[in-house]
Amino acid sequence: MDLQLLVGLGNPGSRYAGTRHNVGFMVLERLAAEAGVAFRQQPRLQGLLAELGVGAARLRLLMPQTFMNESGRSIRATLDWYRLESSQLLVIVDDMDLPFGRLRLRAGGSAGGHNGLRSAIQHLGTQDFARLRIGIGAPALDPAERRERTVGHVLGSFTPAEKPVLDAVLTEVCRGVDWIRSLGIERAGNRLNAFRATAVPPRP
Repeated sequence: MDLQLLVGLGNPGSRYAGTRHNVGFMVLERLAAEAGVAFRQQPRLQGLLAELGVGAARLRLLMPQTFMNESGRSIRATLDWYRLESSQLLVIVDDMDLPFGRLRLRAGGSAGGHNGLRSAIQHLGTQDFARLRIGIGAPALDPAERRERTVGHVLGSFTPAEKPVLDAVLTEVCRGVDWIRSLGIERAGNRLNAFRATAVPPRP
């Protein structure tokens, strides 16, 4: 895959920092920190942008600042500005239907109920772009209770007990970005989709 643009979805501002809905931002922040690069506000792109590498190896990291439901506007503007195709894009999102500690990489598909992906599909005019879903688990099994607790769950912070699993997930996703670039979607997906991070039980 000729991956040129990596987009992490989330909501801007300190109010939402560290929430489950912002796990896409967390991946990009870790990648940038490990590479020693900083994000810069890019008004024309409606987002924060950082760049890893140079020349043909360059990878742009985008965190839309439009709020989740309008993420597609920032993605569309960035693809247009750099003259990139949707086939050169990977979107990283949270997924409530996926257990916490699991990952799912796909080359395309529907929004699956995710408002950020829905906006991306609307503005790109296609479902044919890669996405990596990061499981955040559901707040309840009962459908009615789940609906009632959804907003509080996705906009809630990870608990101290969840932090080790989150750290393992972020580490794996950062590795996965390299695998996608070197091995392609299918082979990278075989590794990422088999990943399982579980909490270490507390000592008695």
